[in-house]
Amino acid sequence: MPATAAAAALFSRRRASMALGACALALLASCASTPGDQRPLVTVSLPSAPLNEATRLRWLDRVSWGANASSDAQLAQRGLPLWMRDQLNPRSAAAAQLPPAAQAQIDAMVISHTPLDQLVTELDAQRKAADALPDEDQKKAARQAYQQQLNNLAREAQTRFVLRALYSPNQLQEQMTWFWMNHFNVNLRKDNLRAMVGDYEENAIRPHALGKFRDLLGATLHHPAMLRYLDNAQNAANRINENYARELMELHTLGVGSGYSQADVQELARVLTGVGVSMQPLDAPPPNVRPALRADYVRKGLFEFNPNRHDYGPKTLLGQPIQSHGLAEADEALDRLARSPATARFVSRKLAVYFVSDDPPQALVDRMAAAFTRSDGDIAVTLKALFESPEFTASLGHKFRDPVHYVLAGVRLAYDDRVALNVNPMLGWINRMGEPLYGHETPDGYPLNEAAWASAGQMNTRFEIARAIGANGAVLFRADDKAPLEKPAFPQLAESRAVRAMQGGLSADTREALAQAKNPQEWNTFLLASPELMRR
Repeated sequence: MPATAAAAALFSRRRASMALGACALALLASCASTPGDQRPLVTVSLPSAPLNEATRLRWLDRVSWGANASSDAQLAQRGLPLWMRDQLNPRSAAAAQLPPAAQAQIDAMVISHTPLDQLVTELDAQRKAADALPDEDQKKAARQAYQQQLNNLAREAQTRFVLRALYSPNQLQEQMTWFWMNHFNVNLRKDNLRAMVGDYEENAIRPHALGKFRDLLGATLHHPAMLRYLDNAQNAANRINENYARELMELHTLGVGSGYSQADVQELARVLTGVGVSMQPLDAPPPNVRPALRADYVRKGLFEFNPNRHDYGPKTLLGQPIQSHGLAEADEALDRLARSPATARFVSRKLAVYFVSDDPPQALVDRMAAAFTRSDGDIAVTLKALFESPEFTASLGHKFRDPVHYVLAGVRLAYDDRVALNVNPMLGWINRMGEPLYGHETPDGYPLNEAAWASAGQMNTRFEIARAIGANGAVLFRADDKAPLEKPAFPQLAESRAVRAMQGGLSADTREALAQAKNPQEWNTFLLASPELMRR
């Protein structure tokens, strides 16, 4: 059943049973700062005339993590061209502070003040000490403590993501951080990735989310989370592991059917031999490398290039020889992959699927790919071509929300500028709908199409979550699960200026359902579960 029909059917069933029984976007009025590469500001050619409120909300629902009254006021004050310029050129973390109540939660996290190499090596020592205990009961307790430490670090990363998605002024950057985390997917259930995923997002993905694709590609290759997840830490001369090489071509750059061969996968795997992870202390001496290759050894944090494990034989990739030597071979290979026309098309289409349609027009993808190529893979410039397109404007309000978008948009709309003190309920709602953060098992990431999320079971779950947000959302604002809920325990959605503005665009069925609500909690539930709120 199509999503709209499924949602409408569910809505009708819920309506029939009625008779029976977020934060403000603190965007400054000043210009956005240029990215770290000091490129010129990316600007967009969009109508400068003021937009009506309904149109502003549709733009916010697509570009940000969800419309609310505060972000609407900011967009109205800045105007669409300047607001979009701000989003395409995000301020630095120091200039884009979250509300104090949100920032304080992030600042208190272990992942915010402990370097990754220290964190992982200390945990590895803890694991080894637990395994060495002679008493079985003590060993079991120590192993459980180690696993709990890993769980805590993963939960910190998830919490930090949610707080930023809800309250960061750099909304597009946060959207793109999620997009690229999904594109360059790692799964936290493997090995000790629970300790690494926060740093992976913070230092490999977020800084490059609107920068150059080649820089992003290189950052993921150098991060131990990716090397562990796709087994390149075990890739060595005479013991080739092709996992990362295959996904690097199939999922990260060229895409299936782009013309590369199994021989190219094998050659790229040889290029990547020796690229791995070291758990040795940073002050430990390097491995014993023969004199002719000692200068090739590289160690940076947990990342290591070990010449002893590298295949130094001649290689040919995509029909051309690799000219470089040692770790530089990987850079040469990434240059070739990132600048391939196939990569421009593959990445552009995936961005268009995310922002426009499950089946985006080929003409739009071609224009985006041309912008990608012309700008040497500049992600913001590629998005500029998308946002300026008539196809994007025509698609507003039609893209189905995956679970993460659904939950975050609902909380932003319901609670606007109030900072959640406990996002655990939100993480639970997202998990219930089958899209846990950093939890996709396979390298392809979560699907971006409507069919993956529009089942009848999913819609029933969404109704329950709409009720949780709309009738009992005060659970988000108590730090202690046992603390009493404030009264009322639900948002005043009907009084929101943003909600009043969107009501004119609601269907007759939705308006009739809202009119029959017996109390504000039901009204909130029916609005948040409506077919219109399933889309962005």
